[in-house]
Amino acid sequence: MPGGITKRVSLTDNGGVLEMTREEFEGLVSEALDRIPPELTRLMDNVAVFVEDEPPPEDPELLGLYEGTPLTERGEWYAGVLPDRISVYMGPTLRLVRREGGDRELVVEEVEITVVHEIAHHFGIDDERLHGLGYG
Repeated sequence: MPGGITKRVSLTDNGGVLEMTREEFEGLVSEALDRIPPELTRLMDNVAVFVEDEPPPEDPELLGLYEGTPLTERGEWYAGVLPDRISVYMGPTLRLVRREGGDRELVVEEVEITVVHEIAHHFGIDDERLHGLGYG
């Protein structure tokens, strides 16, 4: 925002989500990434993580999305391509927590689950396995 003003999303103008700034939410995503074990982050290759306000309109409750070629599917042909993209969506995450009557701690938990879930896709782990591990 111009002049260093931070917009705080409030309960009245955002469809009933918890109050949290974009910067605070980005900080939670960063903290979740920091909790990924270094031996795994060293293996991550050509992937960028973004925070977005809302997911594509066709899936308005999507919490996160991995777009790219998983490490398990990359071959010799994989060169000179744009980075894979992991998106974490603030709006649906905060709305989910609000519906569940949660607080900031539940936001932290949901963000961590979403980050781990999407990074797992980067490693080639599918939704069925992730749900079985509790990262659904």
